[in-house]
Parts: sequence; C-alpha cells; structure tokens
Amino acid sequence: MNSISSRVNPAGGMGAKSSVRLASMIGWVIVWLFLLIIVFSILYPVLFTLFGSLKTNSELLGSTNMIPKAWQWPNYIEAWKKANFALYTWNSLFISVISTVLNLIICSMGAYALARRNFPGRGTIMFVLAATMFITIGAITYRPLYDMMKSVHMHKSLWSIILIFIGTHLSFYIFLLERFVKAVPKDLDEAATIDGCGFFGIYWRVILPLLGPGLGVVGLFTFRDAWNQYILPLIFTMTNPSLRPLTVGVISLKYSTNAAAEWHLMLAGSMLSILPILVVYFMTNKSFIGGITSGSVKG
Repeated sequence: MNSISSRVNPAGGMGAKSSVRLASMIGWVIVWLFLLIIVFSILYPVLFTLFGSLKTNSELLGSTNMIPKAWQWPNYIEAWKKANFALYTWNSLFISVISTVLNLIICSMGAYALARRNFPGRGTIMFVLAATMFITIGAITYRPLYDMMKSVHMHKSLWSIILIFIGTHLSFYIFLLERFVKAVPKDLDEAATIDGCGFFGIYWRVILPLLGPGLGVVGLFTFRDAWNQYILPLIFTMTNPSLRPLTVGVISLKYSTNAAAEWHLMLAGSMLSILPILVVYFMTNKSFIGGITSGSVKG
C-alpha cells in the first residue's frame, strides 16, 4: 500500500502544481485583457480626434479608415485663426490659473484651521463638507447664479466664472487636504512655536511645504475642471464673445460661413484644447502620483 501511494503522490503533486500554474496564467491573461480594454476605451476617442483632425471634411465623413490618406496639417492653422484661438486660450488660461491658485490658498488655509484648531461649530463644518463634497452645481442653479452676479455687475467678467467655480469646488478639496494636515506631526508645530512662529507662521513655514503631494493633486484636479468647464462659461459669455474660453470657442468651428458642418476643424480645435491639460499633467505627474499614494495610507 505504501509503495502504491509513493508512486501516486508525486504525480498528484505535479498535477496540482500544473493546475495552479494554469489557473495563474489564465488569471494574468484575464487581467491583461481587462487592462487592454480599459486602455483602448480611453485612447480610442483621443486617437479618433487626432487622426480626424488631420483629414479633409469629406474624408472624415465618408471614409471608415482611421488613418488619413493625406495628412492635413493646415487644419490646425486654419482652426487657430478662424476661431480666434489666441484670445480664447488666454481666457482659458486666466480662468484656470487664477482658479487653481485661489483654490489652493483657500483650501489649504481651511484645511489647516480645521485640522489644528478646536472651535465651536467645527464638527458642523466638517459634517457639511463631508455631506456636500459630491454635490456640484446643476442646471437649476445657473439662473440664480447669473442673477446674483448681475446684481453686483460682474456678469460680464471672467471673475464671475472664477468665483462660482471656486465656491462650488471647495468641500472635497478642503476635506482632502485636512487629511494631509492631520498626518503632519504636531511636534513640528510646537517646535515652530518655540522658534517664535505664530499660527499663520506655522502654516506658511511648516505646514504648506509639507503639503506638496496633496497640493499637487488638488491643483491638477482644479486646473483640469476649470479648463474643461463648458456650460457655466457659455452662459456668462453668450453676449460677449471676447470672453469665451477654448471649450466654448471650439464649438464655433463647427459651422462655416455657408452653414456647412466643418468637423475636421472642430476636431483640430479640440486637439489644441487638449494639449495644455497634457502638458500640466506631465509637469505635475510625480506630485500627482505621490499625492494619491500618500492619501491612500494617511488618515
């Protein structure tokens, strides 16, 4: 009996190892297929826009080939001139940069005060921030927001878009940065106090430099959201085309003077509007990844 089991067991052990190996390989294949599907679904719209922007309008509408027959690089020059992209790019940069800087200052200060001070109403404020951080402005609020800005004579200024945007994006970012501030040891605050720093001095000299990863995440998200917003700038710039940002200006490329849809120019304009976001992401990539990783383990 022992001799039979000694002959059977090695084969059975090898069979079990083969099964485990096969299951592991199948698992990796499924994971890679899933990842490839995600990558393809993300990249396909970008590639379609890129190749479509380098076609003629007739080829774009009548051909099923992804790659253009002839690369129409002049489409970008025509789109830049026709849609007044220099002005629209400046408007988008003004809105996005100012919104990002103000949001970083306000959110970091709010997070520092909430994390380092106990005061009456602090719990209520934290509850409101947590309850409203996933709520954004909807179509029903655009009319009262416009009327409010009109009453203070700011409805024809880009500052109205900036103030509304900041006010509707504070909750999540303050709540996020408050987690980062809490992760900074309070011993550093005490050491800075001994060295003569006050409450603001601790924030400026100690807390703010240590919030680099968190500020990178908040800054990138704020810039992206400010750059991509469409409905709000459309409402406030409807009667003043000179204040339009790129997201609104690109739509003007859809139709030419003879009312024919020029989709190739619109796709070229869309690609031009995507480039600044890609540049900002590559510049802040390390801070963004570091902030996501830090935020996943601190708390």
